[in-house]
Amino acid sequence: MAIDYQHLKNRAFAPVHQHYTERDTMLYALSLGLGNDPLDATALPFVYEGLEGGLRALPTQAVVLGYPGFWAREPDTGIDWVKLLHGEQRVRWHQPLPADCEVVGKSRITHLIDKGEGKGAILITERRLETQAGELLATLQQVTFLRGDGGYSQRGGGQPSDAPLPALQPTPQDRAPDFSDTQAIRPEAALLYRLMGDYNPLHADPAVAAKAGFERPILHGLASYGLVAHALLRQCAGGDPARLKALDIRFASPVYPGETLVTEIWRVPGQPGQLQLRARVAERGIVVLSHGYAELV
Repeated sequence: MAIDYQHLKNRAFAPVHQHYTERDTMLYALSLGLGNDPLDATALPFVYEGLEGGLRALPTQAVVLGYPGFWAREPDTGIDWVKLLHGEQRVRWHQPLPADCEVVGKSRITHLIDKGEGKGAILITERRLETQAGELLATLQQVTFLRGDGGYSQRGGGQPSDAPLPALQPTPQDRAPDFSDTQAIRPEAALLYRLMGDYNPLHADPAVAAKAGFERPILHGLASYGLVAHALLRQCAGGDPARLKALDIRFASPVYPGETLVTEIWRVPGQPGQLQLRARVAERGIVVLSHGYAELV
């Protein structure tokens, strides 16, 4: 079954109600490695409830809340789900996440773009994360590359393309970063992060990883996204999660648990609070997260 543009664009998603607790908030931060250093004062507010002001939630916890599940593998979508890749993640925060809250995730497909036969297609989903009272906490956009579905419009699948999102910009090549942050990724990081709800065996089973062409299980892209966000908070925001208002990133290459992530951050000249960033793996010398943009207040 091939993609049908109208059928996919009109797909209805039931609202996802989720109550997360302080325990869940601490587990999310621990899965990203916060607390690896017991003397790191910048990490403690996210993993320990006993400080003045109480427990704080990392902003990127929004990506694991109100999630509609791996719906792309359902037969009626027409998607060749084995070949899909998470290409980009974009989030806007409208207010800080509570450490304990009942939320609702409301998802919809906003864009479907046919790149042509053999070139894949682009799918963009939006998720609005709200409180039960209807207060908007965050708006998330996930850009997915459907490698096996290019040319659907020529095969009778309808309209080829919606207008694309504004393109993310590469980081500066003519100057050194203004900030740099180094994080050691624990060897069991993927096994911990999968407890956030993404149970894809690619992140746990060496046999599955080998069939996909990897030497061992890889870290979830959204775990790397969370690591970069914490680096931003630590280096540029005094550890205050309320200051992060936007974070966009492109997933350029897989990260393996046990590696060292180096986040490099540039100020945008003349634009206070706007930053560009990328992350590379020190051991292999390759960029794994690219075209990053962040906004702080």
